[in-house]
Amino acid sequence: MKKMLDVIVPVYNEEACISETIQRLFNLRNLLIDELDVNFIFVNDGSKDKSLDILKNFASKYPFVKVIGFSRNFGHQMAVTAGLDYSKGDYVAIIDADLQDPPELIKDMYYQAKDGGYDVVYGKRLKRKSETFFKKFTAFAFYRLLDFMCQINIPTDTGDFRLITREVVEAVKSMPEKHRFIRGMVPWVGFKSAPLYYNRDERFAGETKYPLSKMLKLAFDGIFSFSVKPLKFITDIGIALMIMALVAFGAGVIFRCTISIISSVILFVGSLQMIALGIIGEYVGRIFEESKNRPLYIVKDKINL
Repeated sequence: MKKMLDVIVPVYNEEACISETIQRLFNLRNLLIDELDVNFIFVNDGSKDKSLDILKNFASKYPFVKVIGFSRNFGHQMAVTAGLDYSKGDYVAIIDADLQDPPELIKDMYYQAKDGGYDVVYGKRLKRKSETFFKKFTAFAFYRLLDFMCQINIPTDTGDFRLITREVVEAVKSMPEKHRFIRGMVPWVGFKSAPLYYNRDERFAGETKYPLSKMLKLAFDGIFSFSVKPLKFITDIGIALMIMALVAFGAGVIFRCTISIISSVILFVGSLQMIALGIIGEYVGRIFEESKNRPLYIVKDKINL
């Protein structure tokens, strides 16, 4: 009996490229048809265009095309989570619908996992085509900051594009947290992993669904979900400020310039206090969100599931 591969594809306003994405996924299925039973789980994340209609049309013709439709936009990480929740495959791959990550590489991921005994094979980007210097720089800085801040080893220059085994899927599903960072949750659960190096393509069509605001939110979710270092930094800053205040006080006594020095120190300390309160607020806010125990997402449509 053939093993099963589920390919999870989050979709949000991708009518310009979803048909091409499906065709390339069909080609992938044909490449693996002798060895794997391949199914596709498309999660429509509250799209406002015709993405859902296109998906429903394909699902009506092909039973291996499965569709989950959210009641509204819950976000990319929730869409991936829903795909994992509904998946049944021995292997599960995650890929975005914009074709920046080539679907054909899932075949290479599968054979690398199978032949090497890996539970996780993640795509590691060597080059990022047609992206601005700002996007490349912020991505580079974010992954290095994340690596510095977090207690676990989150691979740099990787997204959610990966293939994982059923054991890993079940382990991730056991983590019900609301501020989700899949690319951190997968390495947190452990298991044997390896990179697949590739050059990331430019978006096939349409516009990016990750503007700066969403990138910052994802960055905060990653840092605050997997690190308590920001809280420890507050203590370090407090000690440093105490030393600075003593030095400023001594300088004011010696040079008789107490007003300007003390005013600057007060302003500086006040600013840092606000930053410290903001950091604490981020953690408290996440505790508040978790305590409400609301569902992670609401499903409106299910086809072939």
